[in-house]
Amino acid sequence: MLQTMPTVMETPNIIKIEGKNMLNDEKKELLSSMIPKAVLKAVTSEAKHSLIKKSFSQDIIPIYDYPFRMGRESRFEHVDNEIIIQKRHDISGYHPNNDVYLFDSGEFLQISKEHCSIIINDTNEYILQDMGSSCGSLVNQVQLGGDNEETTSILKDGDIITLGSKESEYKFKFILLDTIEL
Repeated sequence: MLQTMPTVMETPNIIKIEGKNMLNDEKKELLSSMIPKAVLKAVTSEAKHSLIKKSFSQDIIPIYDYPFRMGRESRFEHVDNEIIIQKRHDISGYHPNNDVYLFDSGEFLQISKEHCSIIINDTNEYILQDMGSSCGSLVNQVQLGGDNEETTSILKDGDIITLGSKESEYKFKFILLDTIEL
């Protein structure tokens, strides 16, 4: 009895074995290191305008590592009706307080300098923790911090995080990406 070998065709990106497409392990590893574990997507125009560093997308904040800290940018000044943000110094061994800095342009500041963080607990749940911000944070309109003693909330895919009071327009959707199979 003659045994036949499966048909194997190699292309630069995909190896086809018997009609099934399979990324090789090296490419899977590379892709998984490039894709953030989660993202925050700005859902209001105020949230979109608060994003200073727009390297990923116009309205997306990628989250690669935890804890992930967020706060207000305080190094700016008004010059000739323009807002000038002072550059952070790249000093060896210096680590900024936040992973992302947001611009709060309101007269009443909603975002504190060290506002909140997203962490993963021992059971792999995502947690939003208010860091003692003045106005607090909300997860799906449930108050954390500020006048409320509760400072943490479990985050689920699709939850809406508000930085500041219930009147704040700094709203972001929490989107999990680490559950996507490559």
